[in-house]
Amino acid sequence: MRPFRFLGLAADGAVDGAALIATARRAESIGYSGLVLPDHLIGQHAPAPVLATVAAVTERLRIGTFVSNVDLRHPAVLAQDFASLDVLSGGRLQIGIGAGWNRPEYDAIGLRFDRPAVRTARLAEAITVLKGCFADGPFSFAGEHYTITDYDAGPKPVQRPHPPLFVGGGGRRTLTLAGQQADIVGLAPRLLPGDQTSPASDPRSITVAATEEKIGWVRAAAGDRFADLELNTYPSGGPILITDNARPEAERRADRLRQRSGYEISADDVLASPHIYIGSLSGLTEKFLELRERLGISCFMVDDIDALAPVVESLAGG
Repeated sequence: MRPFRFLGLAADGAVDGAALIATARRAESIGYSGLVLPDHLIGQHAPAPVLATVAAVTERLRIGTFVSNVDLRHPAVLAQDFASLDVLSGGRLQIGIGAGWNRPEYDAIGLRFDRPAVRTARLAEAITVLKGCFADGPFSFAGEHYTITDYDAGPKPVQRPHPPLFVGGGGRRTLTLAGQQADIVGLAPRLLPGDQTSPASDPRSITVAATEEKIGWVRAAAGDRFADLELNTYPSGGPILITDNARPEAERRADRLRQRSGYEISADDVLASPHIYIGSLSGLTEKFLELRERLGISCFMVDDIDALAPVVESLAGG
């Protein structure tokens, strides 16, 4: 089995430099593998300067996006940012890349929000462009969304042939692409924040059974390379809660999901979910061990580095 890796959130909102540096040094001292930052236009810093700052004040901590939205920047521009970060960090970059989902920021800047199939097709082309930019020498590419002609990108990343590539999703189309192209596959639920009544939301997707189905899609797409993939998940079903009495909170979250969606989900489903972390420190330690044993998930992103500090100190690297 792969060793455990824990990723923390570099910043929650537009923090100042002192707070960011303190978070980075604290995460490294605890044993986190890396710090990551989402890519949104609303309510946060741009990823590149934040990640460069984290790399500058740490020695071992990996940095990465979780995830960069290819609709917001041309992939050749992203490639230059990513390669620069990999060089400046001494080869500590992890690239998270996605098709975009947060419609309000598209609407805010007048950017067309295409249907999922189009956005996923654009993501697939963007991955091809990124890998071409990272390779030695000039390359050309003619796709439906991007055209590259004899372009020799620079700088080249330290990690060869490219930094580890993270692609995640909750649907078969995106997870098939991840299985074919990524090094790290993020297993996401199909839940839209604040809108569990949307057709795109599926509360069942937080369950262990649904996660097993998703891993099956990834395995089928990856073929012989499946054993080389790292599987990731994150607490998208609500904030981490450390408690010796987990069931009442699990009941509340299950009830909210039932009311919003009409889908019958139980407290046991919530407690077992790879996307919900409620329980004592010892209980959550056991949960991570079980998720790795049963599902092969060894990489976890958490949004509160201090809440799980004792668990990370106990499990990281083991």
